[in-house]
Amino acid sequence: MPVINRIAAYGEEMTGWRRHLHQHPELGLECHETARFVVERLREFGVTDIHEGIATSGLVALIEGNRPGPTIGLRADMDALPMEETSGVAHASTVPGKMHACGHDGHTTMLLGAARYLAETRNFAGRVALIFQPAEEGGGGGRIMVQEGIMERFDISRVFGIHNSPGTPLGHILTAPGPLMAGTDVFRIDVQGFGGHAAMPYRARDPIMATVSIVQALQTIVSRNTNAMDKLVLTVTQIHAGTATNIIPDTAQIVGTVRSFDPAVQAMVIERMEEIVHHQAASLGMSATLQYEKGYPATVNNAAEAAFAAEVAREVVGADRVDADCAPKMAAEDFGYMLRARPGAYLFLGQGDTPSCHHPSYDFQDEIAPVGASFFVRLVEKALPL
Repeated sequence: MPVINRIAAYGEEMTGWRRHLHQHPELGLECHETARFVVERLREFGVTDIHEGIATSGLVALIEGNRPGPTIGLRADMDALPMEETSGVAHASTVPGKMHACGHDGHTTMLLGAARYLAETRNFAGRVALIFQPAEEGGGGGRIMVQEGIMERFDISRVFGIHNSPGTPLGHILTAPGPLMAGTDVFRIDVQGFGGHAAMPYRARDPIMATVSIVQALQTIVSRNTNAMDKLVLTVTQIHAGTATNIIPDTAQIVGTVRSFDPAVQAMVIERMEEIVHHQAASLGMSATLQYEKGYPATVNNAAEAAFAAEVAREVVGADRVDADCAPKMAAEDFGYMLRARPGAYLFLGQGDTPSCHHPSYDFQDEIAPVGASFFVRLVEKALPL
């Protein structure tokens, strides 16, 4: 079965919804206008069982099928990114310093498209819980919604989500059993030296030298402490030190990120970083401290649910457009919290050769929204058959 004809018929309306959302991006937990737009559309579709104010601006809407049965959760994220848009499209962001650079406007639109069809047909036995989540981009909205009890409150038994994928052929769907996206942590290292005149370094303890030494040594964690078959990325993204060309500063700071899939690997990284940071600084007569913050967990698909989702995807886009064992990505997703709470799967939907997510010229491809909506619908109908 290709894209559902009824959904294709209101594809232009979906484009209008998506472009409206794109023009009015909101950040973090403060997605109130986005949520209001979603609620207005849901009520137009005849969905009345709507629960607002979850994780500040998130919501869950329930659609009852034609017979009783279990509840399946479908999730879309709503928040944007704090960056200026340079796409040049007519529907570009109207809010300075904010843009939908990751396609959450498209994800919300896909779930709204599915909601409209499911509310019209109700051709399933059970309930659908439509989860519209704020704060995926660093705020942990998924974690908060789980902590606030949405799985228990709405008796959700399985949960699914989908993300657009620049660089993947248009309309292709990718997923895999097990780890699909990495857990992401951040760290900060503060180096304490002893400042002085740049012409007399022997009278100082130069924290920049310790910083260089620490950054180089950190890379040995991946190359020399990690099994080559394990997946690990350690990236230093910021170094801050100094104010003038003739001053050796007192302090320096290193900031970065760690991406991993295995908690044992994560624990090893933390242990080795503590050792490296302390001893590298001490070897140069200085001290350094590590602040390590664990972030989103890895997004780990339930094997059976991933296989089921891939089967549904083949019905929607064709077997030749589905990769059911794709390579994991080192990017992170707070959908991992929902997959820790309930079995389910996450998937990627190709949007062709476009700028990558988080690029200032990125724009969601509207033609794939009916594909994603059709996938959600068929997932429900196949998971909850009458």
